Amino acid sequence: MDGNETTGLKFADVARIKRMIPHRYPFLLIDTVKDIRVAESAVGIKNVSVNEPHFEGHFPSKPVMPGVLIVEAMAQTAGVLVVETLGMIDRGLLVYFMTLDKARFRRIVVPGDQLELHVTILRGRGKIWKFWGEAKVEGAVVAEAEFSAMIITPDDEKRR
Repeated sequence: MDGNETTGLKFADVARIKRMIPHRYPFLLIDTVKDIRVAESAVGIKNVSVNEPHFEGHFPSKPVMPGVLIVEAMAQTAGVLVVETLGMIDRGLLVYFMTLDKARFRRIVVPGDQLELHVTILRGRGKIWKFWGEAKVEGAVVAEAEFSAMIITPDDEKRR
């Protein structure tokens, strides 16, 4: 699928995600984004694989996905949601973290898990956006956080 609507909701495969956010392997942490409700919410999917580079050191005898990467995956899902909401695909938008609050890690995430990253816009106008995110494995919340980000356009970057 290429972002066409299905049952009223939008979907982004990895090719479309790469047109929306600048992240690339090994730091592109979402495989698909589904159930995109423009200006409201989206669900990112991250298939956790033992072959990911962070597992070599975190931890070799018991691989655990770092919590900071779970939060980053939520933020990448939020970036896709913002780009879709603004209709700015292929525009080179950057999304920079500004705040991270109320972060809680409830359960470890291990290779073989599939993370569902449920992200909801709490406030979005202008360049500053605020989100609530929950990461789930098999329906159980494994992490949650409130975070905000600043949206930067290529024109903004030129002025920096």
